[in-house]
Formats: sequence, structure tokens, C-alpha cells
Amino acid sequence: MSTGTSPAGASGSITIKSDAATGGAGGDIVLSVGAGDTGAGGDLSVSGGSTSSTGVGGGIEATGGTSSSSTGGSVTIQTGEGTATSSGVVTIRSANSGASGVSGSLVFSSGTSKGGNSGALYLGSGAATTGRGGLVSISAGSGTSGVGGLVSMWAGKSTTL
Repeated sequence: MSTGTSPAGASGSITIKSDAATGGAGGDIVLSVGAGDTGAGGDLSVSGGSTSSTGVGGGIEATGGTSSSSTGGSVTIQTGEGTATSSGVVTIRSANSGASGVSGSLVFSSGTSKGGNSGALYLGSGAATTGRGGLVSISAGSGTSGVGGLVSMWAGKSTTL
């Protein structure tokens, strides 16, 4: 499925959606690739569009649904299980910068709460049943001018006890 090339201006868009339900749950959309019998399973690749002009490249956004009366939807990124060996690796990184500029930032943050505690941020490794527990390592980058990177941690303040 694709839109045609545009000789001048923007190319077309593709929308895949499940319409709203009046008396029940909204429909699901499932993207799935095939399993491999004797080889690897298929890959699913999602990428934002590139540009050769002064505009920014296309983004990718995954957002859980909003609920007006209960908990909002979740976003889960999980590797596949290796039932006989290792599970897969999750890699989240920003690309290197070009000849000028800086590489992109990584922001992991919970939202602001309007009526209760804000969300927690957990960073940890899993337990091992027959070996060492996993390593958690936080490091700042090196620099070629000035000082190296900084690792900074602080606790929030409270206006009441």
C-alpha cells in the first residue's frame, strides 16, 4: 500500500483506522508479520520520512488512548522471548549529529499529576535464577573541549509534609 510520487508538493497520506463505537469498545488494528518455520521470523519496520530540504525529518509517535472515566491506555515496548536462549535487546538511542549541531536528547519522564502522586520512573535490571543479576550503568559522555559530561540526580521538593 503506498501513495504516488508527487512531482511538486507533498505526496498523499495513508490512514488506517478503526472507527468509534457507539455502544461498545472501539475496534483493534493489528499489524503482524509471519513466523519462520526454519528461519527467522519477519521484521516489522516503522520509519519516519526523510527530507533533503531545510525541514525536519518525519517523526514516529506511539500514544495510548485517552479515557474520560478510567485509566488511559498503555504503551509497551517488549522484546521477544528466546525460549531456548536469550531474549531480544531493546535499544533506544538518538542518532549521531551531522557536521554541526548536537545529537538528539533522550527524555524519560512521567507526567504531571493533577490529583495525587505523579508517576514513578523505574530503572533496573531483572533477577537471575541461576547466575548474576543484571548490571545498571549510568554514564555521561566524554568531550574534546571543556569538561566531560555530567551525571546529575536530585530528589523533588514538597510544599507540605
